[in-house]
Amino acid sequence: MRDAELTRQKILTVSADEIHKNGFTATSLSCILARCDISKGALYHHFTNKLELGYAVFEEVYAPAFIALWQPPVEAEDPIAGLCDFFSAMSKNMSCDEIVCGCPLNNLCQEMSAIDEGFRIRILAMQQQLNLLIATNLARVSHQLQPGLDFSQVAYFIVATFHGSSSLSKSSLNKELFDKVIKELCRYIRQLKR
Repeated sequence: MRDAELTRQKILTVSADEIHKNGFTATSLSCILARCDISKGALYHHFTNKLELGYAVFEEVYAPAFIALWQPPVEAEDPIAGLCDFFSAMSKNMSCDEIVCGCPLNNLCQEMSAIDEGFRIRILAMQQQLNLLIATNLARVSHQLQPGLDFSQVAYFIVATFHGSSSLSKSSLNKELFDKVIKELCRYIRQLKR
């Protein structure tokens, strides 16, 4: 990998971390420059402005990582068990610090969707991609599930509940609340089976 590409990747990685910790608006380019140990010119060689950098972080770091995180449980032979195991492991293993920082995508959605159309469109596209992934895999095992389910709506409900639990826990600084909501979500998911 060329030095320029390594620099670009470092900028994206550091920016993703800063945006996750501080939010997009409060993220300081000066802090990113200092952590990357690069000049302003090096940053602007790759990204013309902070917004372009934010879009790149979303498209190249957050969205692929988020989809990759959900794929194994959803594409498991039994996506119901896969999702419940995924959520249970997350509940068990997530630290209080991770709860305080929240989900990077959920954070960006709440912060930027109403004020920047570019972020809103990107977030919506990723949400639709995740919804399709879940709905398609539920349809794959439809013979094992309750009749009459709208898999797209079920998928949106699962994701909305997950994001809601993350938001509630972040605002209350209460991991126990996250754990309880996730436990209830798993109960709902298991009840989808015949």
